[in-house]
Amino acid sequence: MTAATPARLLGLLSLLQTPREWPGSELSTRLGVSPRTIRRDIERLRELGYPVEATRGTDGGYRLVAGTAMPPLLLDDEEAVAIAVGLRTAAGSAVAGIEEACVRALAKLEQVLPSRLRGRVRAVSGATVPLAMPGPTVDPETLAVLAGAIARREKVRFRYRAADGRESARLIEPNALVPAGRRWYLVGYDADRADWRTFRVDRVREPRPTGARCPERALPDPDAAAYVARTLHTSEPVHRADVTLYAPVDQVTVRLGDTLTGTTEDGTPRLRPLDADRCRLTGYVDTLDWLAFRLSMLGCEFEVHDPPELREHLRALGGRVTRAAGDPPE
Repeated sequence: MTAATPARLLGLLSLLQTPREWPGSELSTRLGVSPRTIRRDIERLRELGYPVEATRGTDGGYRLVAGTAMPPLLLDDEEAVAIAVGLRTAAGSAVAGIEEACVRALAKLEQVLPSRLRGRVRAVSGATVPLAMPGPTVDPETLAVLAGAIARREKVRFRYRAADGRESARLIEPNALVPAGRRWYLVGYDADRADWRTFRVDRVREPRPTGARCPERALPDPDAAAYVARTLHTSEPVHRADVTLYAPVDQVTVRLGDTLTGTTEDGTPRLRPLDADRCRLTGYVDTLDWLAFRLSMLGCEFEVHDPPELREHLRALGGRVTRAAGDPPE
């Protein structure tokens, strides 16, 4: 039985909002109507202001034109909740100014959703509180320039500030952006040094596309994330952390998240159980202040074996907390 026209139009529009081209035969199969009905419904959508483009030929089909102001957005329940969670989570990320942008995006999303989904999105948004972590932030414009160069396979120039403060000019063939915890990394081939490199994006200054195309090159690892995981401790000034945590490993895993769990580059677990009530954390970190903060948030006793500098950061953190909790000076 053929669906009522309004419901069928909404189903057709929902499919067309997927970023791909839909052959008419596939649309008719999905919606259970004839190709002629699909053509007629496409014309109805155009009359309503939806910019549907048609291409001819054996590989032709229909798609919505990108970059055009669109009528109300169609999302199912799972899509709406996923966007709300993603925006609330992104609000606590290391990208400068993104929290305000996420709030504006959520407000716009609520305006175009039906009341049933609007209530679900508001509930998820109100119940989700991202934990903002200390550390440097990334300029969103820098991310946009680098991402555009990657998409166009275009070489890019920028100035890069190393950990010791020295700056250098770089000509890079960018491959991928890899977010890892509160850090964003650019993986690219350094044309002047004739080798692959990993760059912290918060240390990139004045990126400029050159207009020159990047040649085809194969990463030395299966993908950019694997390359960053393997090379991070050699490309950054890092500290090897070794800490015993007096809590079950499952409890600590949930509280630490993906940043400090998983395995090292040689496959060794970063977090392993010692017994039912203790576990041991080993791995590399580039910021001891950040590690001290994370350990203090676990809600359990712990013992630092290495590095000694981590104990100093914990003493400083404990002193600040103690002073904040004490009586104000006379």
